[in-house]
Amino acid sequence: MDQVLLYVGVILATVSFFLCCYVCARVGRLLKSVKGLEWDTVATLTGDIGTIKKSIQTLNNRINGLNSPKLNDELLQYAIKQQTNVTDINKKILGG
Repeated sequence: MDQVLLYVGVILATVSFFLCCYVCARVGRLLKSVKGLEWDTVATLTGDIGTIKKSIQTLNNRINGLNSPKLNDELLQYAIKQQTNVTDINKKILGG
């Protein structure tokens, strides 16, 4: 039993060592990739991304609104009124 625990401990230590080396390499690559990046640049990019997202959402809402059945029905009714030149006439009889 003691030998099994010894081998398991050695295997776990070896795996932990290689995982630590892998993590150190990834952190090193990350630091190297953001070396010339300043906080002002990051803030500007974040603001630009927010503006672009807002523009895309607005455009999608406009496109979805133009395809709505309610708007199509209203446009159809307006077109029919324009073609027949229907006007509302009060049918009240005035006078005595």
